[in-house]
Amino acid sequence: MLVAVGTVIPLVLMAFMASYSLVRGTRRVFSPMRSLFLLGLAIPVQATIVPIYLMIISMRMYDSLAALMIPAIAFGLPLSILIISNSLRDVPKELFEAMDVDGSTEWQKMWRLAFPIVRPALVTVAVYQALMSWNGFLFPLILTQSPDKRTLPLALWSFQGEYATNVPVVMAAVVLSSIPIVILYAFGRRYLVSGMTAGSGK
Repeated sequence: MLVAVGTVIPLVLMAFMASYSLVRGTRRVFSPMRSLFLLGLAIPVQATIVPIYLMIISMRMYDSLAALMIPAIAFGLPLSILIISNSLRDVPKELFEAMDVDGSTEWQKMWRLAFPIVRPALVTVAVYQALMSWNGFLFPLILTQSPDKRTLPLALWSFQGEYATNVPVVMAAVVLSSIPIVILYAFGRRYLVSGMTAGSGK
C-alpha cells in the first residue's frame, strides 16, 4: 500500500504539471520535450534493470521502499503524460482566455481550470498506475532483499516451496491481495473510458 500510494500521488501530480506545460507552453523547447517523453514508451523496463540497480546502489537506497517508487514513477510518466495531454487539448482555449481577462496567472489557470476539467484523465492514470504498482514484481525482486520490504506479488511468490506448493493458501492470498484493486476499479471505472479516449476525436 505504501509503495502504491507513494508512487501514484507524485506521479499524477508530476504528469499533470508536465502535461500542462507541454500543451500550454509556447517556447520552442517544449516541442522536442514531447517527443522525448513519447520516446520513453519505447524503452522496456527489462532493458534498464541493470543501470537502475547500479544507480540505486550508488544512491544507497537498496532494500528500501523508495527504491521501488522512484523507477515506477519514471517509467509511468510517458504514458501518463500522453493521456493527460490528450485530455488537456480538449479544453477550449476560450476558457483560458476568459481567465486571462480576469488577471489569472498560469498557476491559477492550471489548478482552478485545467485540474477539475481533466479529472477523468487523472483518475484513469491513477487507477492504471496503481494497478501497475500493486502488481509490480521485477523491481521488488531486484531492488529489495529483506522480508519486511516484500510487496504483495513478491510475497505471494515466496509462498511456493521448492518441492511443493500449498495451493489453497496461495489462492486465498491472491484473492485477498486483489480486493483493494477491485475496490479502486469500482470507484474509478466510470472515468476510465472517458479518460482513455480523451483527444481521440481530433
